Amino acid sequence: MAYRNGNYTAFYVNEPFDPSPLGANATKDFCYYNTLRMWKGADAAFPFVDSHEKTYSVRDGSNWDLTLKPRLRERIRSSKNIVLFLSSITANSCALREEIDYAINDQGLPVIVIYPGYDTKESLLANGFLKKEVKNLWEKLPVFRDSMGKVPTLHVPMNKELIKKSLQDSDFMVGSKKESGIYRYNP
Repeated sequence: MAYRNGNYTAFYVNEPFDPSPLGANATKDFCYYNTLRMWKGADAAFPFVDSHEKTYSVRDGSNWDLTLKPRLRERIRSSKNIVLFLSSITANSCALREEIDYAINDQGLPVIVIYPGYDTKESLLANGFLKKEVKNLWEKLPVFRDSMGKVPTLHVPMNKELIKKSLQDSDFMVGSKKESGIYRYNP
């Protein structure tokens, strides 16, 4: 069994993959992932361990079944949780479906859902519950919506301190996860 200390970051990237020199960088959700990497680069104590760096890189034009899918699964198997960026531009792509399906339904990984369109705990909530607009984002990724009841999911805004707190929260790590359910930090 792999040593599970990584955070596997799942985000939408255009399909087919963008052949321009920008590649995945042309997709906004990928830029949010790069924000986590930037925070880690600026502060070695930031608790993000990038599972995408645990195997060699693959090219956007690589074969899905022979290269991309096995590499994603290998990275997921070495992860303690999934960090999912869910935004207004997220689409139900083949890669994102595979990542979430394998991570939740095969590996049982908890999910930390980051909503880039929101920046405070309060902005996610209405009357103490996740807003309808937040829940509507789950419809963009049906495999997540339909599988999230199998693992604990923590819903946080795009806020560095809250993301840091969530990455350190042992309730959302595979070896010590709490009971399945929908969680958020109270204001």
